[in-house]
Amino acid sequence: MQFQSLNIIEPILKALQEEGYTTPTPIQQKSIPIVLNGTDLLGCAQTGTGKTAAFAIPIIQLLSANKSYDKKRKIRSLIVTPTRELAIQIAESFNNYGRHTGLKCSVIFGGVNQNPQVNALQNGVDILIATPGRLLDLMNQRHVSLRDIEIFVLDEADRMLDMGFIHDVKKLLIALPKKRQSLFFSATMPPEIVKLANTILHEPQKVEVTPVSSTADTIKQFIYFVDKGNKNALLVDILKNNNIKTALVFTRTKHGADKVQKILVKSNIKAEAIHGNKSQNARQRALSGFKDQTIRVLVATDIAARGIDVDELEYVINYDISNIAETYVHRIGRTGRAGANGTAFSFCDAEEKAYLKDIEKLIAKKIPVIDNHPYPLMDHNPVKAAPQQQNRGRSRQGQAKPNSSGNGNSASKGPKKWFGKPRNANR
Repeated sequence: MQFQSLNIIEPILKALQEEGYTTPTPIQQKSIPIVLNGTDLLGCAQTGTGKTAAFAIPIIQLLSANKSYDKKRKIRSLIVTPTRELAIQIAESFNNYGRHTGLKCSVIFGGVNQNPQVNALQNGVDILIATPGRLLDLMNQRHVSLRDIEIFVLDEADRMLDMGFIHDVKKLLIALPKKRQSLFFSATMPPEIVKLANTILHEPQKVEVTPVSSTADTIKQFIYFVDKGNKNALLVDILKNNNIKTALVFTRTKHGADKVQKILVKSNIKAEAIHGNKSQNARQRALSGFKDQTIRVLVATDIAARGIDVDELEYVINYDISNIAETYVHRIGRTGRAGANGTAFSFCDAEEKAYLKDIEKLIAKKIPVIDNHPYPLMDHNPVKAAPQQQNRGRSRQGQAKPNSSGNGNSASKGPKKWFGKPRNANR
């Protein structure tokens, strides 16, 4: 199927061609006709499945059919999303797909001076992408009115709940016109999400593609069993492999991301951390540096990583295994995109074995173990923090530890001996 077969107007088709898009993804094939028909939609889809285009393309087309040429344009479509990075990415997509339509799109988010955003709103906007906090703030200041909204999108709804935005969303729903088209997207559908969807949607059609339990076959997955106290050393040793040009490292907490970033910098590895406590400028600077490879490692929390879309990212490293199995699938899906190859390494300490078991149950496969590495798991049932291994001259297989000397066990050669020799272990 080609985009032309979805009855998309010529200005959008021209923009899609300029972007190099010819074939719609499954969610685009299913969603675009529903949205063009004016029906409410409940979509279950992960980031990376082409979800943004699935709602952006039909919204642009519907608004183009009745454009306003007044200088003071009214906001006719609102897209609400949890993070700044994702809001910026969605705005870029709208601008790219709608470049030949004359529609105006703007994005607002917190953490930066509001004046440029207010100026853009005063110049007239057709489509507004926003994070909840800044949107409500500007509404309270009477810079934003939602009374003319025709199409409303709530994106990444499950993360909205994780981040505590549920009360903000309810306030927005009260301000929206009752007569509107609503589109609701979430990577998971727990009872809380279904309940929220019922307050937003009217007789929706449901679209579900790429179940969250699936992992791309192009992604090679490996587990390192390691004591918690040795994760830093293992990460540094892995990154001594010069074949790893860039890597996205996941930690469970903001504090953990900062700690890992500092350890890497001390080891002369260019790294930045990205999470909710960072300023918008710092986050954008880190993301830009990672994309152009002036920064080799980006350390991120799950929520901050929403919206990170880096072409040809080959390595994802789970410094902390997620306690939510579906999140693991989402994390490693940052690599191996669009048919490209990718590799995902996960560090598992004794306390995280239960999380690993849940992940393997979800994806219905055993993840190969790399056990011939310098920091094998020693404390299998910790009652306190695992001790540092002081004498690591040889691994339990008797293999010499990589070091920085110029001999045959140098850092550049050492990791290659244990880096990619997995086994399926009894755990």
